[in-house]
This record gives sequence, structure tokens and C-alpha cells, in this order.
Amino acid sequence: MRQRVLRLLDSGQTISSVSRQTGVSRATVRQWRDHPDRPPSRTASCPRCQEIPQPPTPGDVYAYLLGLYLGDGCISAVGDPAKQVWSLRIMCADAWPGLQEECVQALTVIRPGNKVRRLPRQGCTEINCFSKHWPHLFPQHGPGKKHERRISLESWQREIVEANPGSLARGLFHSDGCRSNNRVRREFGGRSQWYEYPRYLFVNESRDILTLCEETLDMLGVAWSRPKPNTVSVARREAVERLDEFVGPKH
Repeated sequence: MRQRVLRLLDSGQTISSVSRQTGVSRATVRQWRDHPDRPPSRTASCPRCQEIPQPPTPGDVYAYLLGLYLGDGCISAVGDPAKQVWSLRIMCADAWPGLQEECVQALTVIRPGNKVRRLPRQGCTEINCFSKHWPHLFPQHGPGKKHERRISLESWQREIVEANPGSLARGLFHSDGCRSNNRVRREFGGRSQWYEYPRYLFVNESRDILTLCEETLDMLGVAWSRPKPNTVSVARREAVERLDEFVGPKH
């Protein structure tokens, strides 16, 4: 790729043109042009580690993976601490093989040079991927459980979320959420009648992540309520129909 970029530049093309053709950021193209003899950087594959940090792309896939990480994911060090290699692990229920496949695809797109593994666990599958750059891509990483520490988005993450709120909502509800039928009994004229309606529930112990879910639903124009301190509910018919455009039942 580096040699291809240099050939295109030698042909007289601009940095912007070469960047569009190759998908390599303009900052990296410029660095390769100005320092053609410098050995390739080990951090060049991470958009956050470039001379001018860039947001991960594509934004919709990153927003979806962010939702999965905030719900059922964790980042932990592996191997020799001196090598600073990290594992992003996302636990996916075996009842939803389609969700597992989406998770694998998202990891593959965001870190195309890293292997994605599926490890069977009791009642679920751990999907993980090793990289030195997970803490750079998900700066919410830190010691302790997510609900016991502050969770806030960086400005570049907020820009991605604001451009792709449906993808983040999909990731959040695919991890710690569900779409199910709620069955309710009502008394009419002395007689009990049952009726059902679909609703979404998102359950998480982190107040910050719950707030992020609510803010995302606001961006989508989806009405929500907080029936319990750890639960966000979407139950109005028009709100459920709107969220169905982005999430839908797990598969």
C-alpha cells in the first residue's frame, strides 16, 4: 500500500486524490511523501495513532461495535505486559447466531489486520480480537467494572455517534437489550382481558451508559421511559416502529 501511494504521488496526483483512491488518510499520505525512506510505523494501522489522529471508519460499523462493547464487552491485557497487547472480548448468547456474525464482521472491519476468534463458553460464545490499539479506539477502557466508574465519550466519538445514532442503538440493544411482547391484563366491565404489545428494554447498571442510550434514542426521535433505575423502555407503538428501522428483533 505504501509503495502504491508513492507511485500515485510520483504520477502527479494530489494528496487528497491519492487518499480517496486508496483509503489511506491524508496525514499518512503526506507523511509517506515527506519521509519515503522512514520504516513503516507499527502504529500506522491505528487511525488514532497517526500524526494527525483520525476517527475510525466506517463510522456506522464503529458506532455499532461501540454499543456492543459498552453493553457486553471488556478490554483486558494479554501476554507479556511489556508488549502491551489487549484483548477486546464481547460475550454473545448462543441463541442469536446472527448477532454473533455481526459482531465478528464489525471487529473484522475495524481491525482488518487482526484475527477474530470465537471461543465457546457456558451458554454463550466469547468473540475476541487481540490488538495493541483497543484502548486508543475505546478510551472508555479502564480498571474495574464499567458501572463503577465514569463512562463518557470523547469528542471524536460523539461526532461519530451523532452521525450514526441508529448504529449505536443497534449495538446497545443487541448487547444489553431485547425486543419482546409485553402481556398485560386489564379489567373492563368486571371482566379481565389480556392484550400484548411489542416493546424494547435496555438494562444496564451504569447510569452513564443508560444516559447515553437515552440520548441516542432522542437523536432518533424515539420516545422512552425509565420504569426502573437500571432500565430504559420503549413501548409506544410509534416509538417501537421507529426503533424497528434500526434494531429489530435479535436473530
